[in-house]
Amino acid sequence: MADIKIAGIMRAGVYSPNHIGNDAAILNLTAEQLRKRGCEVKIYSEEQLIAGQVKEDIIISMCRDHRSFPILQKKEDEGALVINSGYGVENCIRERLTRILIGNNIPYPESLMVNTNEVIIPMMKQAKMERVWIKRGDLYAMHKEDVTYVRHPEEAQEVLQEYFLRGIKRAVINRHLEGDLIKFYGVYGTPYFYWFFHFDKTYSKDGSDSVEELPQHPSFDLDHFKAICNKAAEALDIKIYGGDCILSPEGEITIIDFNDWPSFAPCRVEASAVIARAILSEIKKHKRGNN
Repeated sequence: MADIKIAGIMRAGVYSPNHIGNDAAILNLTAEQLRKRGCEVKIYSEEQLIAGQVKEDIIISMCRDHRSFPILQKKEDEGALVINSGYGVENCIRERLTRILIGNNIPYPESLMVNTNEVIIPMMKQAKMERVWIKRGDLYAMHKEDVTYVRHPEEAQEVLQEYFLRGIKRAVINRHLEGDLIKFYGVYGTPYFYWFFHFDKTYSKDGSDSVEELPQHPSFDLDHFKAICNKAAEALDIKIYGGDCILSPEGEITIIDFNDWPSFAPCRVEASAVIARAILSEIKKHKRGNN
């Protein structure tokens, strides 16, 4: 496979809030796995992609800069293989993601999509929305303020006004869901799926090997959970994915966030090998399709 030349595009730091090191680590580990399998992998920054320095026709990309999307999409249209697709990554921008998941009947919170200069108190009251999450709808989150929890419509209006003053034109308002938060990671087209309850911690009171019992959670159908996530990945055109969901007290799963190529921080060594094999499988299919 020495003839396989791959460009790996690192995510711009501004789009890795609190995860710059983790995001770099999963891409570098995946690149190493591909090199072990005989591929030549060169790592670029998003700025180098935007500057036109990437010439390879096989690209593994963690890009989230909106300037990168049309470049990657043009390369795909001209026959390049891009993982994750530039079209898929653009689909993960909040408002588009919301419309796609709801449109494909994938469990997702009831949502309002609004201009940030709108008066939203009446529509929230009509929808009987009190506690909600307000998320910028136009780009990926770059600051912690881009995702804000509020407790009533009047507070939501104030947050929306702050978004408007920051130059953010569109926002998504998600109804807050009660339940347990689950984080998940997957690679579409493979059996690989890693998940955990986000707030579970094991620890010992006295430093011994005895560990406090973990909280009890509602039971749920793991196969159904995987199927929901894979359906979302397919609808969004994302192969390497992760996200968050809420497990309700009744055992129902609802996706609240879905990300293209996350850091896989708790499982990156194992995940990088799976990702590399999936990329090689896609390369083989791509080459067969071009012959």
